[in-house]
Parts: sequence; structure tokens; C-alpha cells
Amino acid sequence: MFRFALPEETRMHEPATVRSRAAADRWERLPDDLEAPVAELLGAELARRTLGLETVTALLVVSMSRRGSRSFTAVCQWPRLHPLNERAVAVRHHPLIMVESTRQLAMALRHRRLPESGTPPLRAVSVRLGLHAAALPTEQGSATDVAVQLTVSDLAADSGGLAAYRVTAEFAHAARPLGWCSMRFARATPQPPPAAEAGPRAGLLHPPAGAVGAAADTDVLLARAPQAGLVILPRDPGHPILLAGRPALLPAPTVLEAGRQAVMLTSGSTAEAVVGLSVEIRAAVPWRGAGVEVTTEPCGARFAVTVGPQLCATGTVALLRP
Repeated sequence: MFRFALPEETRMHEPATVRSRAAADRWERLPDDLEAPVAELLGAELARRTLGLETVTALLVVSMSRRGSRSFTAVCQWPRLHPLNERAVAVRHHPLIMVESTRQLAMALRHRRLPESGTPPLRAVSVRLGLHAAALPTEQGSATDVAVQLTVSDLAADSGGLAAYRVTAEFAHAARPLGWCSMRFARATPQPPPAAEAGPRAGLLHPPAGAVGAAADTDVLLARAPQAGLVILPRDPGHPILLAGRPALLPAPTVLEAGRQAVMLTSGSTAEAVVGLSVEIRAAVPWRGAGVEVTTEPCGARFAVTVGPQLCATGTVALLRP
């Protein structure tokens, strides 16, 4: 098993999850029914809907096999022409493709093994990503085959059924470790709706893609206000990965990417300098209008996402020291 850890000072606190013996027993009694390609098990169209994809071509998970009571091996395929990647003959995969792969693996597991019940539905409430410096492969062919070690932990249940769980995926290409991603799912805490999203405002300017470490202008999630403040204002409201299905509230991976872009813009760092990312969702984040503030630290930066006075999300970006 290969594992990487963010520097201690970059780790954010996550609330402890109460482990449920009943939830664990239920998990371990379930039969092994994922010993086949995911698209064949679910059917192509069901796979698309189950994993929340705009098109079947966005499916990254090829297959998954059980190896222990709560561990799996999987194969993912990262296409060169994935919407997050550079538009070039040879591309370096975007680090968020690791997050998207983890999300798809978690959704496949939930559909086949962890059927949820009760309301509200489970959603990603935290994401943590650790990268090997300069390890993400450059793809010149059609796709990169990636091996994954997957672990499920922190299973919890309540009277409504499954209440929380965590999926941790460790990635390798050609026997070379690439990094890891941990994603925690829980029921959304009832809360008032977020403040009304910001309408078009005069003077908001989108930075160029290169300034935020994005591959194309359509991937830019931020705009700069006249007073130099940053707000979330996606250039492409129908982005097939970051805003699949045109959600009214931003999913955790998209908030993570907005934070990463904000740190790239304010620090002047390059995307290759990023070795760790994390985000914790504290309240609903509207798809546009939330403010993003960045605080520089010796090992990288922290970011905060706010709607008016309300703190909606916090996160970190770990950078290689010069």
C-alpha cells in the first residue's frame, strides 16, 4: 500500500464520525458483486445516471474487485481529452481527475453496497488530496490506465439507515505511486438556504486560465471584483465536470477547485507546485456569488468561502517550497 500525508500544519480538523457496529456488520455480510466492469454491471445509461455524469464518455471507473472486508482494487482510465486536461497533443492530467475518480468509485460502491435510506441524502462534506510532486503522468496516447487501492472506513448508521462513510483511494500508474484522495460523505445538516446568488455585477473580470492553473478559460471558476476581492462566478455554468447537471449548490470537489484557483491566482504559483489540497464544507455554497479569501502560510495557503457573514467552507493548498 502506498500512502502520502499532507504536512501536519496543512491538515484541517474534521469532526469525528461515530462508528456503527451494525453498519459494519451490514457491510461485511454483503456479497461480492463488483467483480466485473462497472459499465456492464450497471449498464451504460444507469452508470451515467448513478455516477452523476453528463455523458458516458466521462466515466473514469473501468472495474472494481473486492479484496477484503472493506478494501477493493480498481482500475480507472483517465482519457487524454478529459474536460479538465490541457488541450494539447501531450497533456499532464489535472489533479482534480483524482478527486473525480474517487467520487465515481464512491458512487459505484454506494449504489451496489451501501444503499442509503432516509433524508436528507448523503453528500461529500470533505475532500483531502495528497500528490507526489510532478508524479501525474503526461499522456500522449488516448488514455492512462491507473491502478487504485480503495478502502472504506468510518461507517455510521442511524434510524434512517446509512448516515456517513469515508472512501480513501490510493492511485498508481505503471507501479509508480501518484497520490491519494479521501472523501467523506454524510447527511447534510438542516440549515437555512444560502443567501440569494449574486446577479451580474459591473466590473467583475475573469482571470485568464493560466493565472489560476486551469487548462482552458471555460474551466475558470472565479472573477475579481473592483476592490480586488474574489468571487465564485463560473465562466461555463454548464461545465460537464465542475457543474454537471447545473447544480444550484456547489459540490465539494468544485469548491475545492475554486479554492485551488484562488490560491494560484493570489500566490503566483504554478499548478505543478501543488502537492496537497483539502476542503471542508460547513454550509451550502451557491453556484455563484460566494466570496473567496486566501491567507498565505509558509507551506502554502488557506482559503475561506463565505456568503455574506456566513462561513461556508474552509480549505488548504499545500505547495512545494521553492
